[in-house]
Amino acid sequence: MTRSAEAANDRIALVFGMANYRHLPPLTNTKNDAEAISQTLENIGFDVTLSVDASGAEMERLLQDFSFRSEVADLALIYFAGHGIEVQGENFMIPVDANVASNKDVQSQSPSLKNLLSAVDRARKMRIVILDSCRDNPLGDSLDLAASQATGTANTDETTRGGGGLAAANPDRGTLVAFAAKDGQVALDGSGNNSPFALSLMEKMTQPGLEISLMFRQIRDSVLEQTGNLQEPHTYGSLTGIPFYLAGPAQGGETLDTSDASKAWSSLRPDQEEQLLALADLGDTRSMLGLAYMRLNPNEGRFDPKAAVDFLGRAAAAGSPEAQFELAKLYERGTGVAQDEEKALELYRAAAGQNFADAINDLGFLHYQGGLGLPADPGKALRFFERAADLRHPQAQFNFAALIDDGHIPSKGPEDAAKYLYDALRSGSRDVLNLLSERPTMFTPDTRRALQVRLKDNRFYTGAIDGDFGPGTQRSIRRAYGIEDS
Repeated sequence: MTRSAEAANDRIALVFGMANYRHLPPLTNTKNDAEAISQTLENIGFDVTLSVDASGAEMERLLQDFSFRSEVADLALIYFAGHGIEVQGENFMIPVDANVASNKDVQSQSPSLKNLLSAVDRARKMRIVILDSCRDNPLGDSLDLAASQATGTANTDETTRGGGGLAAANPDRGTLVAFAAKDGQVALDGSGNNSPFALSLMEKMTQPGLEISLMFRQIRDSVLEQTGNLQEPHTYGSLTGIPFYLAGPAQGGETLDTSDASKAWSSLRPDQEEQLLALADLGDTRSMLGLAYMRLNPNEGRFDPKAAVDFLGRAAAAGSPEAQFELAKLYERGTGVAQDEEKALELYRAAAGQNFADAINDLGFLHYQGGLGLPADPGKALRFFERAADLRHPQAQFNFAALIDDGHIPSKGPEDAAKYLYDALRSGSRDVLNLLSERPTMFTPDTRRALQVRLKDNRFYTGAIDGDFGPGTQRSIRRAYGIEDS
């Protein structure tokens, strides 16, 4: 079984700007904002698709295409500027051809925030959705009235928010949703060519060495200042504990090795560490994680495992599954704290209880081999591996595929093994890429043929289904991983 994974290094963005609505009031700055954001993203290395005044059908097509492309991207970002409406607690992005007079019209003619989140969901490291769409409800109270007549209720909590604004978002871990204005608040167009939010976003995105969570914090402060505290941007969701810089590292800094969180966080500038300390004091668990990782780098002057345990303990107590997982490893090894296998197991289970895939996968190994006082139990281990694999953990996907191929799971066959191998490739597992390239015969001919079928179904492969991993199959495997041969 393999225990490491590596991903490609692509960043892609899909930018929508809706201005010339056919049946709703036009918007002044959204086209300018989208074009400016698109150019800014291109300038810092994103592969950008810009769509201005898209119809509903065009939005759907672009989102489907972006969803497929995001599977081999490190970071997938969607920016939407246009009319956005909350209907029954769900947010909808209105295309230019929408002709809406009721809640049902909005729901049937407009993609929802859930659709946008689904389009970025499979990006390998980070997913961002930015909504500069919290403007006044273009239909005002008329949509509330239509909804009330249709449903027989006038409860505004269950209908469209007539005063404008969007409902709070609750994305999955590793996904950030940024609103130009916090839920229930209306965003301003500004007096110039761009909205205050877009101006701040463009300014901060281009600053090298500015970590992304701190970047959005500074955007918030900038917009509050520009609007006299009338508009407060807000972010929802929780990013992973790996630092990320949209414009790259600070001038003169080295490219970050994001496979090592301790090294990556240690590169943070002193002024940003001070900001993390302030945010940690306010209860921000990601800041606590970053500070802990800094203090776990033995090659750095701030190395202090006991302090790391303190930061992780605070974040774990606040419910951070990543902190629970990292703290479990320290208790297991006795690093910065007295070794305590019972406490380590408790923390692994707590993180797994929140569907933290790393913890679930490690619990699989502990049950498989017997560890931390657990008896060896291959049957229970298989259930953990399957659960982690279904959460798209690349190592678990490969391990589970190998177990299926070896006949350890009678209820599953070659097609299932091929599915997990394909998903591991798309998730960015360098180990799977290397093993399928160098040692394909470690899998049975039936599994190899099933993988060729899956590659063909996804238009990566056009050759014979024969289980022979020759040049054509090898090329298709690289393409599925995200490598295009020159």
